[in-house]
Amino acid sequence: MSKALLKSTGIVSAMTSLSRITGFVRDMVYAQMFGAGAGTDAFFVAFRIPNFLRRLFAEGAFSQAFVPVFSEYQTQRSRAELEELVDRVAGTLGAILLLISVIGVLAAPVLILLFAPGFTADAGKYELTVEMLRITFPYLLFISLTAFAGGVLNSCGKFAIPAVTPVLLNLTMIAAAIWLAPNMEQPVVGLAWGVFIAGIIQLSFQIPFLRHVKLLPRPRWGWASQGVQQVLRLMLPALFGSSVAQVNLLIDTLLASFLVSGSVSWLYYSDRLVEFPLGIFGVALGTVILPKLSRQHASAEADGFSRTLDWALRWALLIGVPATVALILLSGPMLSALFQYGAFDARDVAMSARSLMAFSLGLVAFMLIKVLAPGFYARKDTRSPVKYGLIAMGANTALVLVLIWPLAHAGLALATSLAAYLNAGLLFFNLRRREIYRPRAGWPTFLAQLLIANLVMGSVLWFGVGDLESWIGAGAKARLWHLAWLIAAGGGSYLLAVLAVGIRPRHLVLRQD
Repeated sequence: MSKALLKSTGIVSAMTSLSRITGFVRDMVYAQMFGAGAGTDAFFVAFRIPNFLRRLFAEGAFSQAFVPVFSEYQTQRSRAELEELVDRVAGTLGAILLLISVIGVLAAPVLILLFAPGFTADAGKYELTVEMLRITFPYLLFISLTAFAGGVLNSCGKFAIPAVTPVLLNLTMIAAAIWLAPNMEQPVVGLAWGVFIAGIIQLSFQIPFLRHVKLLPRPRWGWASQGVQQVLRLMLPALFGSSVAQVNLLIDTLLASFLVSGSVSWLYYSDRLVEFPLGIFGVALGTVILPKLSRQHASAEADGFSRTLDWALRWALLIGVPATVALILLSGPMLSALFQYGAFDARDVAMSARSLMAFSLGLVAFMLIKVLAPGFYARKDTRSPVKYGLIAMGANTALVLVLIWPLAHAGLALATSLAAYLNAGLLFFNLRRREIYRPRAGWPTFLAQLLIANLVMGSVLWFGVGDLESWIGAGAKARLWHLAWLIAAGGGSYLLAVLAVGIRPRHLVLRQD
């Protein structure tokens, strides 16, 4: 089982890497063509609202509610009952999301007032944001159904297709920026149409693979059916708890709308860099272990459940800690090398670097949440993460009000990071208190080894990075080569240090079957 789980994680990580790389290319195109100003601020808000709801309905609450129920039907019910579950969930989810999408389009002016009230000071910026939100909001319908299809495929052990699907969004957005935007009266509106088109393409891409596993749904309304009611009971409390980080980011966007023009964009670019390691490994781990944990809980394998969590936590720290160190030390150089082209200037690099360092501090916590939350969702406990999420959100709001004054947009990012540690700590403490998770032997040694390896890597990067002014003043090719060399040196030194302190692949193998 261990090799299969690690292989699945590797597949998801590889596909997600492709998605993140194309995402970087997309953001580089954004930066070069549109920079960081009023137009990009308007687009990022118009995209963030449906994207936030996507994570709430689709990859957040829905996936965490649907996968455990699907796994139960897989192991304990007939094939006919499983197919009926898929049909009725698809029909009910689709109808609800269609209604929400219609309401979202009609209520776009009100939504902008709620989520970016600072934009009302600039009538042109506000109207542009409303226009683009009306175009992007239906994306919620398409991508949520895509996530539903992905949940079915993941539960059937088909991880690659759902993981690679986001690549289609990035490619579509690149095409929209290059070919569609220049032909629009307001070029940035072309990006909004790119979002709409990408949603249709991503959903269409999943259909043949659902047919392959013989679970292509025949959508039927099923509000009163047992399976749908079970999903809804789990989903409703998880609507908040699964997306605390996104709620906090939305609060950041709301408050950033009152700051100087460009603040929303600076937060966006820095968040994108943090999302790279988080998406490649943190999300991959959470995606792979949730179906496994759900099956273990359904089969009453308490020891196996704990061992799976322990395995995932070790991998999260092994990857998350060095990624945090590297992002902090290379914040300015990475932004300069990747985005300092065209309209994205030196000031944008320096301002984005501040928020990137602040977001990076929370990366380990973001990863731990991706691993720890499935420990509750797999047991059909969606209420506990909600409670801990509410506490974390309250802390984030309080911290924001304190930190925004001295640190501006960077204070918003720092508050989000600190709140994430509180959330992760509450999840961990309560899994331990209920004896759901029981740490295996060797943790003190592992943490000491991890500390030494990261000190070695950090020293290499510290001496090799130089000052930010030299990066900003260098040519594009020189910046990229220097960054590539630093990443290779940092990664190589970390790998050698990990081996030197005694961590071996066999120590990270899950042995329980």
